[in-house]
Amino acid sequence: MKKQFTEKQKFTQWWLWLILLSIGVLPVIGIYKQLYLGEPMGDKPMSDEGLIVFSVFVFALIAFFWMIQLRTEITQQDIKIHFFPLTKRAVKWSEVEKAQIVNYGFVGGWGIRLWTNYGTVYNIKGKMGLALELKNGKKFLIGSQKIDELKAFLDSLD
Repeated sequence: MKKQFTEKQKFTQWWLWLILLSIGVLPVIGIYKQLYLGEPMGDKPMSDEGLIVFSVFVFALIAFFWMIQLRTEITQQDIKIHFFPLTKRAVKWSEVEKAQIVNYGFVGGWGIRLWTNYGTVYNIKGKMGLALELKNGKKFLIGSQKIDELKAFLDSLD
């Protein structure tokens, strides 16, 4: 019997990175044209300082998506998640009323979704996860890409 279930997920969707990197090209072109060549970019160009601030913001956004990671660790005693760098959550199995693998479909996007039918949803991609309902009535869901392994671990707890 496995003693724990662990999973690390990152945003690896090709279309997301295509969008982010396409956006990242804009400040590179702007900096090259406006700061290096001295040609204003567009009909109403930003100030040089504005272009630099915009560039820093865009690259920070791309770096943020690169850093995001959903780490799940489930043992016989508890369930821990760390949606790095945003939040951590841990509950003991003794606090859990109901736990089940569900197909949650599309809950308005990926990341942290509040106020869904499953309570707070923590997901990176996909549509399968572990739905938990606590004895205090609160609910949350953890998305997973390792459903078969998760199900096998949960079955071993019974």
